[in-house]
Amino acid sequence: MSKKIRRILFILFFTLIALAGGTFIGVLIYLDASGLLNPIIQTLLGYFSFGGKGVLIIFWAILLPVLLLAFVIFLFLRRRRVDKVRDRWERGLERAIQAERTAYAAELGRRFPPRFKSVSTLPVTVQNGKKVNTLGEFCTGFRNFSAANLRLYFSESEVREFIAGLAASKILILQGISGAGKTSLAYAFGEYIGNPSTIIPVQPMWKERSDLLGYYNEFTKNFNETVLFKKLYEAGASDAMYITVLDEMNIARIEYYFAEFLSLLEIPDPDLRYLQVVSDKWANDPEWIKDGAVKLPQNMWFIGTVNDDDSAFVISDKVYDRAMILNLTGHSEPMETPEGQPVSVTCEEFNGMVKTAQAGFALSAESCARIETLDKFLADKFRISYGNRIKRQITEYVAAYVACGGTEEEALDDILAKKVLRKLGNIDVSKYTDELQKLSALLDNMPGGSMPRCLEYIEKVQRYE
Repeated sequence: MSKKIRRILFILFFTLIALAGGTFIGVLIYLDASGLLNPIIQTLLGYFSFGGKGVLIIFWAILLPVLLLAFVIFLFLRRRRVDKVRDRWERGLERAIQAERTAYAAELGRRFPPRFKSVSTLPVTVQNGKKVNTLGEFCTGFRNFSAANLRLYFSESEVREFIAGLAASKILILQGISGAGKTSLAYAFGEYIGNPSTIIPVQPMWKERSDLLGYYNEFTKNFNETVLFKKLYEAGASDAMYITVLDEMNIARIEYYFAEFLSLLEIPDPDLRYLQVVSDKWANDPEWIKDGAVKLPQNMWFIGTVNDDDSAFVISDKVYDRAMILNLTGHSEPMETPEGQPVSVTCEEFNGMVKTAQAGFALSAESCARIETLDKFLADKFRISYGNRIKRQITEYVAAYVACGGTEEEALDDILAKKVLRKLGNIDVSKYTDELQKLSALLDNMPGGSMPRCLEYIEKVQRYE
């Protein structure tokens, strides 16, 4: 109903009330003047007589309810009109806010800062470095570079474990006491490949991905990015190797703030690994932001440092199973070496060296027998088993470790201790004393020699009995 029609009906309604009231009071005056009013009233109400005041009394007794009804109807119609006006005002305000956002976005050109430029303006590869062709050369060059240029000393086995860990997983965990060289190792590697490592100190209050990536501010209409987000975006347009260090990563719960990274890294197709950072899509978003999500690049590795003390959270199996582990003692002796040179190696070249190592390697029959024997014993005595992920990691890690200059026996001993026997830490040791002793005897008499790291880990478990 239009506003004009409502106004006409409103006028007609009060005109009818006025006419009816005027007619009614005229009739009352006539009846009073002719002397007929009192007999009518006495007939209706009994003996009581109103006299000359009866006209006004009856008039108001009838008119007041009518006026009250008219007032209620008026308020109802007025309320509906107010609601409609308010709705129009809210819709207008919403359109104004949207127009302001659009104008603001047009003025800035983007909700992401201007530094997120077209990928054609970002660095593409590392230049002016020495070329390497094998993982062995890669390891030797890294150890010499760290010692000569940075005065950081790592043993051959530590360097091999580190490079082989990069070959087998996108996540590494460096464990050891404070001062063992965990952060230094990751830092030195970034300097060696000519692309400095990004070191991110984890904060105790971190609980979700926005703590790592940043968040979109609805008030300022800007995305407040973090250092990691900048590196993710940059790495997506580059073929260099990128190292992100989560320093003291277990000072907060890894399963909270790093959960989406853990899940996405399990997706076989790297082109499907996208992290959602905003809820919608703008036409002027940066080139590497797709439908509000940034790609988790294949050329980025995450290295977490962990202190062996009671000041942090225990790392769960979910994290340990996905990561490669390196224990640092900080006992490496200084060494004299000629000045080392950084290398120029792309992610594709590193992956090519890894594939070459894996293609030319197969686990020996003795190693397969060791794995099978250990697997059967753990399942029978401790009800411990491991899945296809760890089986794949064993094969890839051993192949890369051998290509780095180590032996198959050393590599197998190392990864079985860290990835398989580590699960013994979840059992009640007091109930398995005999079984642990039998396991030690089994490992000590394995075909091809004993397994010192596995035996050392079992002794460590037994000490906590």
